[in-house]
Amino acid sequence: MSDLFLVSELSAKLGVSDAQILEWEKGKLIKAAGFTETKDPYFSASVIKDCGTIINLTKLGYPLPAIYKIIKKVGLPNSKAAKELKTKGKYLTIGELADRIAVSPRTIKHWEDKGIIESDMRSEGGFRLFLENYVFFCSLILDLQNFGYTLDEIKVISDYFRDFLEFQSDVYKYDPEFVTQKLNLMTQEIDRLFNTTKKLLEGIDRWKGLLKSKEKEIKVLKTKNSRRNA
Repeated sequence: MSDLFLVSELSAKLGVSDAQILEWEKGKLIKAAGFTETKDPYFSASVIKDCGTIINLTKLGYPLPAIYKIIKKVGLPNSKAAKELKTKGKYLTIGELADRIAVSPRTIKHWEDKGIIESDMRSEGGFRLFLENYVFFCSLILDLQNFGYTLDEIKVISDYFRDFLEFQSDVYKYDPEFVTQKLNLMTQEIDRLFNTTKKLLEGIDRWKGLLKSKEKEIKVLKTKNSRRNA
């Protein structure tokens, strides 16, 4: 995994304030590798060298506008890692991911400990970062829990999902019999899920009918009861 720094981590490493890092980023003196869901920038390790140059120029008495002109004219090393990270999309911290699906950060950590989900990156300070598509994936986990699946069963399904993505990217690098066995297991699990969702839908329809009828009956009782006080 690539080393990533949140603003607080980068400022602590460089011995400057968070405000200075944000000012440099806003003034385009340094380039963020990407942004969290809350629009906070994070940076790749290569930006440390750029920041060192800015700090040295500041010590020599150059104001930020002058440093910007120097950087624009002379240039600083491009961050290839930052460009690669940007193409992958937005990253979420555990807290941000938890907020998006209305669970606690502890739940996300527990799922990761169980191997159900895997963080895409970790910042230098150890903060786990997840691609935004994990919002949908984690919603599916919650669905399975509502369907009555245990976390161990969900772990099996998540492993199938990862295997499927691997086969889809390059099926030829795996033994044909191994692929056939895995695909058959995936098909069995899909059939099981179809049967489960079918039963759930039948149950939902029963409850919809029951609730609608009882709602009408309650309204009738309310009317009768109100007339007693008239």
